[in-house]
Amino acid sequence: MSGTSLDGVDAVIADFAPQQGLCATLGAAHAPMPELLRDELAELQGRCDDELGRAARASLALADLYAAAIADACRNAGVAQADLVAAGVHGQTVRHRPDESWTLQLNDPARVAERAGVTVVADFRRRDMAAGGQGAPLVPAFHAALFGRADLARAVLNVGGVANVTLLVPGEPVRGFDTGPGNTLLDLWYSRHGEGLFDAGGAWAASGRVDHALLAALLADPYFGAPPPKSTGRDHFNAGWLDAALARHAGFYHPADVQATLTALTARAAAEAIHREAPAVTELLVCGGGARNLTLLRTLARDLRPCAILSTAELGIAVEHVEALAFAWLAREALAGRPASLPSVTGARGPRVLGAIYPR
Repeated sequence: MSGTSLDGVDAVIADFAPQQGLCATLGAAHAPMPELLRDELAELQGRCDDELGRAARASLALADLYAAAIADACRNAGVAQADLVAAGVHGQTVRHRPDESWTLQLNDPARVAERAGVTVVADFRRRDMAAGGQGAPLVPAFHAALFGRADLARAVLNVGGVANVTLLVPGEPVRGFDTGPGNTLLDLWYSRHGEGLFDAGGAWAASGRVDHALLAALLADPYFGAPPPKSTGRDHFNAGWLDAALARHAGFYHPADVQATLTALTARAAAEAIHREAPAVTELLVCGGGARNLTLLRTLARDLRPCAILSTAELGIAVEHVEALAFAWLAREALAGRPASLPSVTGARGPRVLGAIYPR
């Protein structure tokens, strides 16, 4: 899995029990995104020269990175690549336009299959979109299989570049949607003003103060109040969006205060969505890179009180592994011919088998 934060590739080796959702992580690896490739992918999020050629070359580089991550994870797990049933390789989303029924993930799954010597399952979004759905988020079915309980109303919040929530309320259909920006704007602002790519632990945000007028202006974006099904990405929440919002509310903003406000935005958007869509939720599980942002977690705890806030690591699933495990699970479902999309999440006309298969 390589997400919208563009920080790198996470690979996990998953051993699934016969029961759906039960799995063990045998090994894992993280491959940092090379700086030149990260910069290229960031530029390809918007209009640029020679888009087709640059996207094709980036796809090749990504495929090699995915294959290397698979090999590293196998070594760490003590598993031969030939013994893998398949690898679920989602690709790198550079455009997501559900309003126009299209999405684009850069990937070369045939090259991954050749380089890694494994069957590859890819292209998970487009079948759902062809059936009238958003094609995202894709992880709620896995969240339900892994974390759903008949006696507890839970939500699962994945904070990657974009934040998405899964609502697991007993007696109700599984629902989920993107709540808005996760780490994307935080990383963008930090990279402009700090030394490094991200605000480790949310320490810089903690040094600032939330500008409540600016927070209200950011939350006025129509996306936050729109009902699900809905999904978003860097197409919407990007540098241009943030700069335009700051320009509309002219004044001096201390950089650390903007970081604190953006952290509050991620938390408040998620909390308000959960309160509005699933008020019965009493426990929130947090995963993704944002689960290591202590300032974000404290803000979530305040905005969602008295809801309990836990990391998925407290249930034995490392926060950086949940999304990669989800795509391993989606690959397994595709190979078995089982539908893995949820119309209650995406708004599609019905459940569909997701993914195209590239044999080893």
